[in-house]
Amino acid sequence: LQRYVERLGLQLAAASERPDLPWSFRVVDDPTPNAFAAPGGFIFITRGLLALIRNEAELVSVLGHEIGHVTARHSVAMMSRAQLAQIGLGLGAVLSPEMAARFGDLAAGGLQLLFLSHSREAERQADDLGFRYALEQGYDVREMVNVFASLQAAAALVGQTPVPSWMATHPYPGERIARINQRIAQLPTSEVALRIGEDEYLERITNLAYGPNPRNGYFEDNRYNHPDLAFRLDMPRGWRTQNTARAVIAGSPEQDAIIQLTLTEGTREEASATFFQQQGLSAGRIRTTEINGLAAVIGEFEAQRQDLRLGGLAAFITLQDRTYQFLAYTPLEQRLAYERTFDTAIRSFARLTDQAALERQPRRLSIVHVPRRMTVEQMNRDYPSLIPMAELVLINQVADAQALLPQGFAFKRVSE
Repeated sequence: LQRYVERLGLQLAAASERPDLPWSFRVVDDPTPNAFAAPGGFIFITRGLLALIRNEAELVSVLGHEIGHVTARHSVAMMSRAQLAQIGLGLGAVLSPEMAARFGDLAAGGLQLLFLSHSREAERQADDLGFRYALEQGYDVREMVNVFASLQAAAALVGQTPVPSWMATHPYPGERIARINQRIAQLPTSEVALRIGEDEYLERITNLAYGPNPRNGYFEDNRYNHPDLAFRLDMPRGWRTQNTARAVIAGSPEQDAIIQLTLTEGTREEASATFFQQQGLSAGRIRTTEINGLAAVIGEFEAQRQDLRLGGLAAFITLQDRTYQFLAYTPLEQRLAYERTFDTAIRSFARLTDQAALERQPRRLSIVHVPRRMTVEQMNRDYPSLIPMAELVLINQVADAQALLPQGFAFKRVSE
């Protein structure tokens, strides 16, 4: 799939105004529908967006749009450090924006996540360039409208996520649909390109992971399992939890405490020394210990963040040559009240040995060709999907559950 996306992207970029850039096209293993461009020719599209797209012409229109941002040398707005903490670690999903901003500076240390957004005029220009690039390569540009319509519909269904969605970085889909339709209407019939490439595209995304991938870790109640890294831990019951590519976090119901697990660099001794010696932080008692048979360093700390004095525990645990860092903290005056909760969570970290958890697999996309004229609802009865009807309608780009599907229609479904 990476090679397929890169081949299409390079084909478009080679015919753009800046063919000599070191172009790179990558699929991101994230279920949130999004695509973005970083200056210099780096284009990213998530598997969540690929699951929404139906054909090659739609994919090309997305890649062309992002190439347009680069070729037009659009400046990008980047997020603040407080926003970085919310997005990069998922604090926005477990804390209010105000609390995430206050706590976030400590959580964000060392992150290198970009959140790129463009002006309204830049988005219009990238749309126009993407339209032209797709047309020049012989693709049916009428399919571009389907992408915008799908993303607009997806925005209503997307749950809370720490990752910026396409709607956050590419606003105003309604206006853009109207503009693209106007451009299509102005094309002579003979100039409307005809390549759609549905069969080729659907073949590429068959068996694509759909939704959250449990191989990247998952929660069952308050128990967190990570099959690929073979560890588990228990967050406090009743706390709001979030799993991201960079961190596993939990926020207290009172919005006044955070527990966060990340991977860190170096040995546990090196990582703990780096943490406890950082400027603006004072360390308390630090001790070497074992947690469920794993070597660990654990210590108390205090840190000043904006107008808030924080206190808590930091732990560094070794498992399979990796170093895991726990941070558990709260306003200093409440540290004693949370001390046992923090310690219990940290000491729940252990090897994952449950075979069912180790073998857990993601849901995946498959294609079923409609055997006779029938509705989406009827297809779902005959070929059940493990997603809500609204999602099933969305990924198949149809109006509703009663939409009639022609015989032979390539129907996307989601199964184990």
